[in-house]
Amino acid sequence: MAITEPIRLTSLSHGAGCACKLGPSQLGEVLELLGPSVPNDRVVVSEASGDDAAIYRLPDGTGLVLTLDFFTPLVDDPYDWGRIAAANALSDVYAMGGTPSLALNVAGWPVDVLPLEMLADVLRGGGSVAEAAGIAIVGGHTITTEKEPLYGLVAAGLVDLDRTIVNSTARPGMTLVLTKPIGSGMITTAAKRGVATEEQLAAAVATMTMLNDAAGRAAVDAGVRAGTDVTGFGLLGHLRKLLEASGCAAHIDAQAVPVLAGVLALAQRDVVAGGTKRNHAWLHPTTDWGELTTPEQIVLADAQTSGGLLLATTDPDRLTRRLGELGVGAWPIGTVVEGTAGRVAVAGRLETA
Repeated sequence: MAITEPIRLTSLSHGAGCACKLGPSQLGEVLELLGPSVPNDRVVVSEASGDDAAIYRLPDGTGLVLTLDFFTPLVDDPYDWGRIAAANALSDVYAMGGTPSLALNVAGWPVDVLPLEMLADVLRGGGSVAEAAGIAIVGGHTITTEKEPLYGLVAAGLVDLDRTIVNSTARPGMTLVLTKPIGSGMITTAAKRGVATEEQLAAAVATMTMLNDAAGRAAVDAGVRAGTDVTGFGLLGHLRKLLEASGCAAHIDAQAVPVLAGVLALAQRDVVAGGTKRNHAWLHPTTDWGELTTPEQIVLADAQTSGGLLLATTDPDRLTRRLGELGVGAWPIGTVVEGTAGRVAVAGRLETA
């Protein structure tokens, strides 16, 4: 189809990336209505723990990691959108301590609104990240949509079941280490509204397209067995899920949390996605915000896309050293403690550029 003027992909999106997902309370309601899945002796990790991916024990004892993730556009460049979506989907495999093996494309395309050449650019972007991960995208499925485009991956990988990272094994005394700065959701929302700077958007895209392969490898090498990745529920949302699954609480040092430049200022101007506001509301009953202002709280609840890994370790020095050797950021941000499952107490104030 002919395009007479540039189309902003984000103008066709009701939400930005992972911020378009069901909120944690909404997802919980749906899963409660469904009830638990049918038990299977070969299923090692299911939806019951709210983990990043499912794990199935293969006949040879290896774990098969399986996940699916897709969302609406969060940037206007189709190639970058493809890269971000692919990195985000593969992150669930890395977060379990696994290595991706192959992937499938999942796409919905408004053929009467957007040219097929643009869809090809999206798929090329996803393919470039898959190539960087050392895997192939071997097919997939597409549907037509009325207006809103969708893209993501089904990703499969393998994991040593004795070295799996899950969200239910955090214990009091462990240090919480984050591997990427937060704030991408705020910046992509600002870009959608036309108020993000080029520098902010470039920083967010660079963060979101960075694979978590080295972070996952470092975690496994350092003996980490408890963790998750940080995506649509935000930093504190995914921490809450990890703590609930582990039966623990946590203390967070807000000043230690890395935040992309200018993000707090965006929160203070209410440049905030609906998904982030849903996260914030869901966190209120289980979070002691301490001295944080509402905008600071919003930043810690910001719905991330292709965020970093949040790892719980008994040996933070070993983990941060290994992360550094592999060129990955490492920010100790708090401690797992005894207490009501899912409770988080935040001390200090955000330190932002």
